[in-house]
Amino acid sequence: MATVVAFHAHPDDETLLTGGTLAELSATGHRTVIVVATDGHMADLAGREAPRLRELQASAAALGVHRVAHLGYADSGHGAVLYADPPDRTRFVRADSEEAAERLAAILRDENADILLSYDRNGGYGHRDHVRVHEVGKRAAELAGVSRVLDATLPREGFARPARFLGRSPIPFRYDPAILASLFSPRSEITHRIDVGAHAARRRAALTAHRSIIEGSSRFAAIAGVLLRLPVPVLGRVLRWEWFAEEGAVPGAGAPLTDIFEPAPR
Repeated sequence: MATVVAFHAHPDDETLLTGGTLAELSATGHRTVIVVATDGHMADLAGREAPRLRELQASAAALGVHRVAHLGYADSGHGAVLYADPPDRTRFVRADSEEAAERLAAILRDENADILLSYDRNGGYGHRDHVRVHEVGKRAAELAGVSRVLDATLPREGFARPARFLGRSPIPFRYDPAILASLFSPRSEITHRIDVGAHAARRRAALTAHRSIIEGSSRFAAIAGVLLRLPVPVLGRVLRWEWFAEEGAVPGAGAPLTDIFEPAPR
């Protein structure tokens, strides 16, 4: 049995980007580990346990994940303003990248990891912590000798038609082709497409565990609210696929693979 480590920026990212894959791996006997760079909080916790890390533990349990680890950094936030570090920890984007990579590499060595799941070079939608996850994850794999890194992503072409529609609708939405061109990954770079529709109930339970975000007013809360209102069979169809781009693979080498243990052509 293999060990797969999924490296994420914040608690909740694991559910939408790799939750189905982690559930499938766990259900088939593989060891799965979630590592988050940040605790998901912007404020000073003053020695208190981070609530979102407790929620992550519940989410991981719903997915069948065996271990959860936190690298010790704070959320860097998304947007034009980068706030000062809390007094008790460093924001991830300000952390020394080599130090952060070594922290992750130590976990990869301890777990004797076979595969690291990380993020694409755009950090998906450009969140500064997500971009840093890509950079730190790639370096950590080098330090730990993990030969396969699969970047969790989405095919960006799938956003174009809905974006054009919303741009012409009464819904306030700024349609900018330049922004769409920098989201996630082009289809030519996607090497793996994993069918995870059978794990919709587990993903729903994992998503529900992130109460502090669901009950807030963030973009994630809006998305989660819509998904949680769907019946499980419908949710399984909506969230049927998870996509990965393997580092070092030849772009456009063929149809996406359906098993993450099958390496992409190099």
